[in-house]
Amino acid sequence: MGLEFYKKGQGYYTRLCSAIAAGILTALGCYRLYDKLDAIGASQESLITPAIKTWLRAGVPALVFLILAWVILKMVNSPRCADFMIATEGEMKKVSWSSRKEIVSSTIVVIITVIIMAILLMVVDVVFSFLLYEIGVLKVFSLS
Repeated sequence: MGLEFYKKGQGYYTRLCSAIAAGILTALGCYRLYDKLDAIGASQESLITPAIKTWLRAGVPALVFLILAWVILKMVNSPRCADFMIATEGEMKKVSWSSRKEIVSSTIVVIITVIIMAILLMVVDVVFSFLLYEIGVLKVFSLS
């Protein structure tokens, strides 16, 4: 029942980052819930006093956050999930990452190729527009 971690020390960063990402998503969802709960009792005269409304508006998202945080911690520490994350981290360590120089040179090649293709397509578009204007299919020839 305590906070003993399954295979402590293995897959630490993967589990930590996964838990942080899930926590951020949970917090954003609870904030959205907090905003949506502002509409409680706004449509008609209700029995909900402003004090109760404030407690509901703040308490429900806080309770949901605590429950989901507990679920996330249990899930990240479960043997099945932990083993998957440990294996994923192991595979990521085997990946051959490109160097900064390779990435920069590849990016430049892609940008130049896109620019050349854009110019080529523009030239083809202008030529076809001119030809279609000359044979009478287009009423107006414009370069813009």
